[in-house]
Amino acid sequence: MLTLDNAEHDTPKRQAFESARSDTTRGAAARSMQQLIQLRWIAMVGQLATIGFVHFALDIRLPLAAMLSVVAYLALFNLASLIFWRPRQHVSDLALLAALLVDVAALTAQLHLSGGITNPFVFLYLLQVALGAVLLPAWAGWVVLAASGVGVLGLVVFPGPVTIAAEPARGIADPYVQGLLACFVLTAVLAGVFIGRIARILRDRDARLADLRQQAAEEEHIVRMGLLASGAAHELGTPLATLSVLLGDWRRMEPFSAHPELQQDLDEMQTQLERCKAIVTGILLSAGDARGEAPAQTTLVGFLDELASDWCATRPVNTLDYRRHLDEDVPIVSDSGLKQMIGNILDNALEASPDWVGLEVTREGDNGELLRLKVSDAGPGFTAATLADFGKPYNSSKGRPGGGLGLFLSLNVARSLGGRLYAANRQPRGAEVVLELPLSALALDRHEPEQSDEQ
Repeated sequence: MLTLDNAEHDTPKRQAFESARSDTTRGAAARSMQQLIQLRWIAMVGQLATIGFVHFALDIRLPLAAMLSVVAYLALFNLASLIFWRPRQHVSDLALLAALLVDVAALTAQLHLSGGITNPFVFLYLLQVALGAVLLPAWAGWVVLAASGVGVLGLVVFPGPVTIAAEPARGIADPYVQGLLACFVLTAVLAGVFIGRIARILRDRDARLADLRQQAAEEEHIVRMGLLASGAAHELGTPLATLSVLLGDWRRMEPFSAHPELQQDLDEMQTQLERCKAIVTGILLSAGDARGEAPAQTTLVGFLDELASDWCATRPVNTLDYRRHLDEDVPIVSDSGLKQMIGNILDNALEASPDWVGLEVTREGDNGELLRLKVSDAGPGFTAATLADFGKPYNSSKGRPGGGLGLFLSLNVARSLGGRLYAANRQPRGAEVVLELPLSALALDRHEPEQSDEQ
């Protein structure tokens, strides 16, 4: 029996999962960095408006040159960040931490120049701490918290050039109270809008990671099934060859050669035996990735016509309503996995509807780049539970062990080729399974050319 090391198969799958998980996490970090850049532009506009209002309307003399210099430096930093990070999809936690520390430093400088600890906008530190807690891992969030604490302590120890008198007893007429209200509204709005956006980004990332984990688990399940199938195929080779020899001997024996009915039974047995041998060969070719080793060139029309013809010849189907709506033929590489997948879908339809099965093929898209195959039947249709969990293993209404694995494998083959598989019920009766596949997945230029005979 053929034995294969699971580690040889699990390692590439695990590496692919880790790579996809890393890409998803970094993609979320890149979107979060863009949110920080956008928030920083809003903060600078708010700083300019506040500086102008306090200096000119409230007649509180501020060091305008120094405060505007801080805004200018922050604008240059933000512009550089925008130019640097926009084309990049990967942003590290250290980059996000550095960006937040720059914001904390700029806030500290502005507060030091405009009243220090008596400035009501000192509570904007809480927004920086909240952003750090949402965006960063725990250790980095604590760094932002520590930096904010150091900033507040520095404002206490080193008072700035301006002192703001606070008289809360005056109520809304007191500039300090007005500043507190403005700080509250500003912090609440920015926290609600931007932290909400960042939270959605993180939720999308978590959902994507959950999908990747599910896909990795399904692919591992497929690998184990493939190992079992390839081993079983090797084991079946010997008894099938023995049966073929026995049928050949029986054909020449007197009791069989003298009876046409027995000869007809032997012919049917030989046909089914050849079908079993073809299935075993297909399993071994798929397990050996025959497509990559020796690709078979054909055309789309030839591939589909041969598939329909072979399927009709080996199944007890009364009517296969095969309709091919293709304006032109294109060269492709024959994919044994795709052929088996379509055959499996047709088998499911035949089991539900022995009298009639439909196969309709069309090309869609602006340039016909999408191949669409629809397999229909006149059976009872899918149950609501089966449609809700379509493509999941062991999701079947047939009520027998192992049911539902065919569609599960078909869905994963479609996904590996960059396509999708979905199902629906027909009206008034029946069901349909639709495969949508980009023709580029079967294009010749995706594969190495066939080796010459000299090689």
